[in-house]
Amino acid sequence: MWINEMYDNPDALLDWYQRNLQQLSQLTELIKTDLTPIRRKIIVALITTDVHARDIIELLKNENVSSTTDFLWQKQLRYAFDEEDQVVVRQVNAALKYGYEYMGATSRLVITPLTDRCWMTITGAVNIKLGAAPAGPAGTGKTESTKDLAKGLGQFCVVFNCSE
Repeated sequence: MWINEMYDNPDALLDWYQRNLQQLSQLTELIKTDLTPIRRKIIVALITTDVHARDIIELLKNENVSSTTDFLWQKQLRYAFDEEDQVVVRQVNAALKYGYEYMGATSRLVITPLTDRCWMTITGAVNIKLGAAPAGPAGTGKTESTKDLAKGLGQFCVVFNCSE
């Protein structure tokens, strides 16, 4: 939403960044209270997601991104409604329908630049009806990155470990 506000307000990104910091502060205070285990898990997942959002907004602000065609914006996992009011998840050139698969109150992965690159590769492959099989050394987060992307896409994810 903030990208559309930028046409009228050149400080919209800074305003959004400040709003994100305020929301993170409120969530941090909330997590210190007496919460049920399920609510604590939900708040921790929100904080994890919002910390990544804060980092992205800060990057976009520092790089003076002001257009939806800028690659720093395009490479983000973005959600929008299509003309049929269905949620579409976009990343770079990929446009995938949101799956609405309910996963419950699950934890979220801390998203790093490597996670972002992995997600871009997977969403690009799935967009052209191919699969993905991330490769690399054991313990580097391939499986968790794939499962967390599936959560973000609202898709059921089954992992097969063929080496055992």
